[in-house]
Amino acid sequence: MKHKYSERRGSSVISFRLLVVTITCLLSSKNLSSFASASDASVISSPSSPREFSILSSPTPPFITGRVFTNGIVQDVPHDKVILDAGLGEMALADVIGCCSTSLSSSSDGCSSSSENDAEAMKRVIIGKMPQFTSQQSLVTLQSAISAWDGGSGTWPQMTLNERIKAVQTFIQHLQSKRSEIVTALMYEIGKNQVDAESEFDRTMKFTKQVIEYIQSNTHSEFGSDWDASHGSTRLFMKRAAIGIVLCLGPYNYPLNETYATLIPALLMGNVILLKIPTVGGLSHLLTMEAFHKSFPPGTINFISGSGRVTMPPLMKSGRVDALAFIGASSAADRLIKDHPNPHRLKVFLQLEAKNMGVYLSNLFDNSKSAGEQQVEWETILKETVAGTLSYNGQRCTALKLLFVPKDKSEGFASMLAERVENLHVGLPWETKENPKDGTFTYPQVTPLPNRGRVEYMQALIQDAVSKGARVMNKNGGMIIGDQDESTLMVPAVLYPVTPNCRLYSEEQFGPIIPIAPYDSLAEVMTYAKDGKYGQQVSIFTSTSNHNNHAKESKVVADLIDRFSTVFGKININSQCGRSPDAAPFSGRRSSAMGTMSVSHALQEFSIPTLVSYKDVGMTKTVIEGVEVHSNFLTKV
Repeated sequence: MKHKYSERRGSSVISFRLLVVTITCLLSSKNLSSFASASDASVISSPSSPREFSILSSPTPPFITGRVFTNGIVQDVPHDKVILDAGLGEMALADVIGCCSTSLSSSSDGCSSSSENDAEAMKRVIIGKMPQFTSQQSLVTLQSAISAWDGGSGTWPQMTLNERIKAVQTFIQHLQSKRSEIVTALMYEIGKNQVDAESEFDRTMKFTKQVIEYIQSNTHSEFGSDWDASHGSTRLFMKRAAIGIVLCLGPYNYPLNETYATLIPALLMGNVILLKIPTVGGLSHLLTMEAFHKSFPPGTINFISGSGRVTMPPLMKSGRVDALAFIGASSAADRLIKDHPNPHRLKVFLQLEAKNMGVYLSNLFDNSKSAGEQQVEWETILKETVAGTLSYNGQRCTALKLLFVPKDKSEGFASMLAERVENLHVGLPWETKENPKDGTFTYPQVTPLPNRGRVEYMQALIQDAVSKGARVMNKNGGMIIGDQDESTLMVPAVLYPVTPNCRLYSEEQFGPIIPIAPYDSLAEVMTYAKDGKYGQQVSIFTSTSNHNNHAKESKVVADLIDRFSTVFGKININSQCGRSPDAAPFSGRRSSAMGTMSVSHALQEFSIPTLVSYKDVGMTKTVIEGVEVHSNFLTKV
């Protein structure tokens, strides 16, 4: 049925006491799989005591019906082979498997080592259906975008900027009513804890408002202001105008926020959008379709879901895509660009991989500092390191992915970091842990990965490093909690020493692994930076305490900043890497980015500065004054 949603809810919510018992057993039983050699067994022992967890409210697993949105029409796809309107025809569906569930075996009897029911913990469930577009159906959707664009004469691109702003504001108002459902979908599909899922939604809303406020600030001539009379008799009116049809592909780790960071600015500038829903993390997008339907002219935005290898090549080969907004892997971006028959005409915006370094300087380990100074300094540094490496399980392009530490201090650093990691709250996205001191609750810092493919990749990287001499430094590092064939809840692994022959030295892990690489001199670090494939960000950690070598150490940091300034897009001092604040430019070099993301830069990425000019002689000014009354383009914000 068009314009309607039907949502089926799961049935039972388990007793969390049973979950605690089961996870506790799993942490100390044969259900933990180790990557360490026999000699490392003492390093990866079970926790000395189980951690206490509680649940404030355990959400019921969602079931999100498959649906499509093309040419302004929302259509549910409740089962396979439904015949759809808008020329789409028969649509296939695929199950969407959640990363985790609240269900456990009802017959599990707790800690019996012989019970096979323990393995039922963390089994995954179907939480929705995703339409699987064919190549032909993606081309049908493209036709909707072509009609809506109409060579730049379509309804949306011809609206005034003020009208487009009002439409986006209406969309945001409608989307707010879906906040709870979207947050739940993010938790169950990609394992984002409740606080982070809520933050993703709220940050997206805030970003949208900031973009609009930037346009409306009236200090930016690029969005239409008074005529520029600073060039003699020539008068200039400059305003940014749309590029055309923009193909947006967002990532799974921030399916809403990262996608909208390109989508919203592109819409505001008058572009028509083809949105490719990510294969993982896509259910949240299905929940937005009705809000788009209520807010924009038909065809302004169209959704495509299913296999990217099936649906994307026909779109690019058609030559009708004018701009590509892609956040993901560089190899996929290269394939898409090569498919375009006129790549010189394709406006490209890319945010890709990174292998961000954390560089720890030797002055941090200066023994001349007092114990109090060292404690305060290391508290800050370890806090930033843990957050930088493991926020959202390390599944961020901005995560710290390789830590360089002075060789003679590296093992002690690894042990210190491992102890911090061991104290992290590992659990399901909605679990809470109570602080007995003040009664406050916190959500888990480590949650399930989105699918088994990610788990298997982590296992392969750990196995490779261990086979080449690295050790897992933290208890239970790399362990899988629950069913070994289904569970995706992995305890983070601190690996030391990681050397250049390890895959982790160069590959982006994008997961809960912290590789520590010892260095003899900063020349090794600089060589890694200069010769590396990526160039997004770096974090430099240096002592803030007063000591005898302050001037010398300041020069070391200054030299690193100067040399890193031509390698990375952002250099962080004593803090983790990150994208925020959204008003600041988020850029990168090499295979990490093409284009700059921010509140202001994204508007520029998806528009063209367009001029209207005349000579202020004779009656031309009078003509222009009459034209301004009727022109949408010449309307000021």
